[in-house]
Amino acid sequence: MGLIKAAMGAIGSTSADQWKDFLTVPASIPPTAALFPAVRSGANANRNSNTRGSQAVVTNGSKIVVPEGYGLLLFQDGELTAATDVPGGYIWNSDELDSQSFFVSDDQFATLVIQSWERFKFGGRPGSQQLALFVALKELPNNKFGTQSPVYWDDAYFNAQVGVLTYGTYSMNIVDPILFAKRFVPAIYLQAQGVFDFTDATNDAATQLFSEVVGSLSAAFSSYTNHPQRGNRITAIQRDSIGFAEHLSVAVESAYQWRTTRGLAISNVSIMGIRYDESTQELLKSVQRADALGGARGHANLQASVAAGLETAGGESGANGILGMGLAAGALNIPWAMQKVETPETPPAGALQETPDLVTKLEGLKRALDAGLIDQAEFDAAKAKALGLS
Repeated sequence: MGLIKAAMGAIGSTSADQWKDFLTVPASIPPTAALFPAVRSGANANRNSNTRGSQAVVTNGSKIVVPEGYGLLLFQDGELTAATDVPGGYIWNSDELDSQSFFVSDDQFATLVIQSWERFKFGGRPGSQQLALFVALKELPNNKFGTQSPVYWDDAYFNAQVGVLTYGTYSMNIVDPILFAKRFVPAIYLQAQGVFDFTDATNDAATQLFSEVVGSLSAAFSSYTNHPQRGNRITAIQRDSIGFAEHLSVAVESAYQWRTTRGLAISNVSIMGIRYDESTQELLKSVQRADALGGARGHANLQASVAAGLETAGGESGANGILGMGLAAGALNIPWAMQKVETPETPPAGALQETPDLVTKLEGLKRALDAGLIDQAEFDAAKAKALGLS
């Protein structure tokens, strides 16, 4: 009793051409629709022209075409009597010995669907009249979310609590169509009385999902930004929609059990805008300044600053000013500044102080003379000045 698999293929296939009329997915169904009634379609130019919900009624001998990306659920008085997520052509016959009530694909979610079928299948002999509903197995896009007040979490990069305002969209997949229909979809939609669309503002069930996503953002941001492989930075989120979707999906599942109680999972998240709150923006400035003073760049900046200070102190206060700067630099643990700073003594007249700097300077003068850049008189004058003789 149930469905007989008659032919493979979808709309426009051999099975559709051979049948005078059959039930299938409405041509005008929006990509955000999750569950909706099947409609009757003829194998002619008027195919899919009838979109009345009453056309979802199935009786013995009814032909049904299941396109790629959709699953078929048959209900009688709210009870699930048949289901399939395998595309192809089917005939409903409650008396045929070869008919089956359940067809399932071999994808990663097959086990979930089989378990749900055993849990919810109709225990008695189904009557002749069924309601045929299609459930979308494709990605369901354009589910919007946003925060009116900041979302807070403890951030490893800031080493403090931070807050952001954000908005964007997320996509979902129905990973268990039987569980989704039986445990989440309101009864009115199971009676073929409309289209269950997550983007419908009047759909209270979809509104509930929106609230749960917003309620999970704090945990998702914390998990993402504090993950070492993500670089501990929130700026990576806008470039990593799938990576953040994984963290948001885990947070939603942990808090609300979408997959295990509703057959739903978040597959993609697009952050359209994200902004730190005012206190976090001020904290970010301080952290960026601290980063700029860290590492090799910071060490170079600090040395340059102290060197400039030494030059100023030497020019304004002489040796005492330099000594004071040396002590201050020592307090900053600058290795080269920890050396003892002594006040230079005036050398005796004519004394030759062969310091490394003096030798280097004299060698440079000699090379300039040899290269013809200066004459002998200029060399002698510069040498005398370097030796303190003039």
